Amino acid sequence: MSAPPKPLTPARALSYALLNLCATPGLGSLLGRRVVVGTGQLLLSGTGFVLLVGWMWKLFSGLYLKAMDQPPPPEAYGWLGRWGLIFFGAGWLWSLVTSWSLLQQAKRETQANEGRVPPRISEMPSPPSGRRD
Repeated sequence: MSAPPKPLTPARALSYALLNLCATPGLGSLLGRRVVVGTGQLLLSGTGFVLLVGWMWKLFSGLYLKAMDQPPPPEAYGWLGRWGLIFFGAGWLWSLVTSWSLLQQAKRETQANEGRVPPRISEMPSPPSGRRD
């Protein structure tokens, strides 16, 4: 059996948002239990990343050949960079929206749970003193 999911705290939501926006778009959404949305973001950003790497490979191999006084291949690969940027940017923007949603959900859940927290033991009234049973 699996353990019940942990509640979404503000600290956890912030770490998911940072993971989404600074590391891998979609991964923070998946960890925040947004499976369909996170998978879509991960696919978009992953596709964009692969296209951008392909564009960089073509660009740098052409520059290398030019530096070695060899004829570079024809430069008809700019579409790779354009589409890579579009796909990755779309995945990142989508993860930005989801990150905001996760932060708002954590804030709502924290406010809803504030009234249900039991009092601290130090705040409990002390028993009457002087009498022992």
